[in-house]
Amino acid sequence: MGFACDGLGSHRVQAVARTRPPADDALLDVPVLSGARTARRHRQMPLRLRRARLAVLAYFAVLGLASGDWLARIPAIKHGLGLSDGRLGVALLAGSAGQVVVAMLAGRLVHRVGSRLPIVVGATCVALLPITFGLVPNLATFMVCLFSFGLAGGLLDVAMNAQAVYVERDFGRPMMTSFHACYSFGALAGGLFGGLFAWVRIAPAVNFAVVAAPMACVALMAGRWLLPDEIATGPQVADPASAEADRGNAAPERVGSWDRRRTARWRSWRGVLTSPLALLGVLALFALLGEGAADGWSAVYLRDGLGTSAWFAAFGFAAFSVTMAAGRLAGDRLALRFGPAALVRGGGLVAAIGMATALISHVPAVTIIGFALNGAGLSCIFPQLLSVAGSVRPGRTASGIAAVAGMGYVGLLSGPVLIGGVASIAGLTVALGLPALLALGIAAGAGFAMPTSSILRPEGSHQVGRGARRGQRSRSREVSRR
Repeated sequence: MGFACDGLGSHRVQAVARTRPPADDALLDVPVLSGARTARRHRQMPLRLRRARLAVLAYFAVLGLASGDWLARIPAIKHGLGLSDGRLGVALLAGSAGQVVVAMLAGRLVHRVGSRLPIVVGATCVALLPITFGLVPNLATFMVCLFSFGLAGGLLDVAMNAQAVYVERDFGRPMMTSFHACYSFGALAGGLFGGLFAWVRIAPAVNFAVVAAPMACVALMAGRWLLPDEIATGPQVADPASAEADRGNAAPERVGSWDRRRTARWRSWRGVLTSPLALLGVLALFALLGEGAADGWSAVYLRDGLGTSAWFAAFGFAAFSVTMAAGRLAGDRLALRFGPAALVRGGGLVAAIGMATALISHVPAVTIIGFALNGAGLSCIFPQLLSVAGSVRPGRTASGIAAVAGMGYVGLLSGPVLIGGVASIAGLTVALGLPALLALGIAAGAGFAMPTSSILRPEGSHQVGRGARRGQRSRSREVSRR
């Protein structure tokens, strides 16, 4: 199956054909017009595709459950190891560092061995590694385990997002944000499980073992339902700038002069900087920096900036998390109706308005509403960026996803630290204004990096607006009269 996408700057993205069994596995040419018809079309899809979708949803849920469960037990782990706040902060950086490191390698690995093996191995490790967090004797061992968890989580993240791109291509409609919604609800469920185990005073190691057992079984069993990976069938190039970067990365001729090698090096950097992946990566950095700021500082702002109680301050992050999960449930329909560019642009504006509302108002309840709006605005941005990144380089879906996700991880890693540094100089209110400005930057850059209409409409359903629906209804009435 192939498609073309206009809207990635001045470039045209052409997907390369993927090897598929003929006939019965072909996409059905059914218009996507309503929820009922969408459900009917889903039932008519081959069983192979429906199973692949369930498998990808399961892996997103595994990553969310494992992350939410262990994050809820951080206070118990901190107390057990006798860590100060500063040492705990340094330890937590190890997990994020693992994600950044593996993002530089995961794309090549998935392209070489396929996505199925990295998904199964990564998900199994993500499920089982938290058990070691409750058994480690000292800070150094804890950091090694956290770094390993970050490696496994980053590998799983890149590989399962590549598989998600395959699934939504074969379904012929946007599905990426619903996969990320499963991760968000999994993280919420994991946090609830962790809180419940903490409430009944069960040790973290036992908690993690109880949760890990079913997740590891799912991780090992669901891999057989994943789709085969894409295979490049020709020398097609989706992005001229990326091609120029690849040419520049090639080894220069040994007989060439220094000027020739320097020119090749300059062309390589120019190709990277002008590639659509570069702009997508910058937007991902902005988006995850905003998420990291809300994760680490929303409760602190309510507690220290507005003087609320500790239990009330926790509602700031809770409101952000719930609206982010709920927003992702609606993201696929919004992308199909308005297009990815409009969705990302609108999300950036809503996120900026929400953060500005939270900072301008000195009423705690209004501030919580502002954090909720911020979560809703950011909810669909990163999934849409990954969906487009997977289509920039034909035959190298995982490489595009890894490049954009790696930039996003840098924002997630540096966001809380950057906000803390600015807060120590100019105050927390000014520091939290930075994510609002970055959200406006996302809104401004969406039109240059994202396609203006969904690139995943099935054939025959390129128009699903009121005019198309009215025309189809009139044609059906005319046929019934005949």
